[in-house]
Amino acid sequence: MALPMLDWHTGLFDCCDDTSSCCYGFWCCPCLACTVAGRFDENRCLPLCDIFSPAITAACGLPLCVPPAALALRVGIRHRYNIKGSLCKDIMSSCFCEWCSWCQMHRELKYRKKNNPVVVNMQPGQHGVVMVNQY
Repeated sequence: MALPMLDWHTGLFDCCDDTSSCCYGFWCCPCLACTVAGRFDENRCLPLCDIFSPAITAACGLPLCVPPAALALRVGIRHRYNIKGSLCKDIMSSCFCEWCSWCQMHRELKYRKKNNPVVVNMQPGQHGVVMVNQY
């Protein structure tokens, strides 16, 4: 049985719904991006790819306008939480309003952590106890 598709908890431009996330992103967006990566259980330095990748690829003659870390994390969050959307919309959000996209992802992860705690089941296995994470 497929789970129903959900909407983002807040819209892309709903920064005022969580002023602390908005201020954090406004005053230090790279720090916010690293926080989002960490909360999504990825390497906190992953967003640095967005800073360095355009310069590196441009030096090789390949122009790049899509921030790879922002896009990858946005798609990952959308898939993990079964959020409506498409790759095209993710690309547009990441390219044309990256700051708003990072803030929206931060708000979504805060909301999910607060309202959907991780459940850990302990199940007996052949080699002792096996931990199974459920999102």
